[in-house]
Amino acid sequence: MAGSRRPTRRSARELAFQVLYGLCFSPAADRAALWRLFVLSPHNEGMSEADLDRDPSGFAWELVEGVWSRTAALDEAIGRFSRNWRVDRLGRIELTILRLALYELLWRDDVPPKVAINEALELAREFGDERARAFLNGILDAAAKAPRGGAGTPDA
Repeated sequence: MAGSRRPTRRSARELAFQVLYGLCFSPAADRAALWRLFVLSPHNEGMSEADLDRDPSGFAWELVEGVWSRTAALDEAIGRFSRNWRVDRLGRIELTILRLALYELLWRDDVPPKVAINEALELAREFGDERARAFLNGILDAAAKAPRGGAGTPDA
């Protein structure tokens, strides 16, 4: 594998998911701490301590930072679209997948809704409970069909 090869968006999403899932257990107090956790994540094979001094960049970082900085709004949106499920009752894997996918649906114009949903279902297939995929799909489909500008969306 060539050292200059850029990661695919799918592998970047997987890395972002793994870092965000880790934040469920070891939260970052500020952006600098978040960058440190991102760089030093055991799942981030492309970086080392030497990268701590450079400016954060890349798709995986954008996802991690975007979800981290909008967690409250994302959780509000999850609560709105999940009907009858409180966010605190969701498993951490499913919650992390939902936060990531909703961030892409609501704040990333460069990711088509169908792609965000399909990628979330792939993450659920790889890391989550088989039975959760229909639940995740329902929430994400409802979010994708909702008009923009409601609570928890970028236009609010």
